[in-house]
Amino acid sequence: MDGFRIPLGSWVATGVDWIRDNLDGLLSGISMVVGVLVDGLTRALLSPHFAVIIVLAALIAWLVRSWQLAIGTVISFGLIVAMNLWVPAMQTLALVLVAAVIAVVIAIPLGIWSARNATVRAVLKPILDFMQTMPAFVYLIPAIVFFSIGVVPGVVATVIFALPPGVRLTELGIRGVDSETVEAGQAFGAKPGQILRGIQLPLAMPTILAGVNQVIMLALSMAVIAGIAGADGLGKLVVEAISTINIAKGVEAGLGVVLIAVFLDRVTAALGTLGQNPASLLGVLARRRNGARADTASGSAAAGASGDASEASAQAEREAASPRRAPITTA
Repeated sequence: MDGFRIPLGSWVATGVDWIRDNLDGLLSGISMVVGVLVDGLTRALLSPHFAVIIVLAALIAWLVRSWQLAIGTVISFGLIVAMNLWVPAMQTLALVLVAAVIAVVIAIPLGIWSARNATVRAVLKPILDFMQTMPAFVYLIPAIVFFSIGVVPGVVATVIFALPPGVRLTELGIRGVDSETVEAGQAFGAKPGQILRGIQLPLAMPTILAGVNQVIMLALSMAVIAGIAGADGLGKLVVEAISTINIAKGVEAGLGVVLIAVFLDRVTAALGTLGQNPASLLGVLARRRNGARADTASGSAAAGASGDASEASAQAEREAASPRRAPITTA
């Protein structure tokens, strides 16, 4: 076996060079769109006063989860402000949200397609295994070659790394729908698209949202790697702390990532049970709505019973005022 070697890496490098030389227009368009999205969202998060963003985040936490999470959100984001990390934290949040949205938009249709087609499932499975097990740093090499240094290669590498769980959990949710329910829809003459929209997607939504949660968490875990690619944010501060052995900066930047991760994890996990968390604002409104409906129903029943009693009393009074004559019998 001496001297025998398969130059697989050289073949991949040749393919990367060919893509860079022949698809320059497509790569430039992708770079422009991703850059505009990240920069626009970053400006939207940094333009208002930080107190406005904190209040909005707390309201979202209370709306979908609980007032306790809302208070924790205020404390967490206030700590980020106190550590003077607000700007890099919002840059990281913008990068994560853009990458997560792109990954979800790609993952959900692929998961649906894989769940409904065995051939697609057989092709996607090894690709997803490859994407999940390949070290994340490797994705940066072609991303930097295609898009140069900056936020765009960080977003591209993040999308590739975070995509597989969304595809797998979407497929799992669709395939986990009870077959008898699907057959009942088919028996009523529903078309495949109607079954997907009316039966499979609603029943699979908790599993799909769990996949969305995992996509966001993996995207946030790539913040440091995106910082290596030159993306601004907390990841870049961590890279700087590593290069200068600055423990204080590294701990503060890492803590900022953790606080954002906790907020995103709790909020996205609660999306699968909207209105079911008793301490959430939606849960309180749902209970009040159900209570109002119950009061209305009991009032209607009481009114019906009162009406029946009044009618019976009136009938008794009429009979007392004009008694019925006894029937005349003839001998």
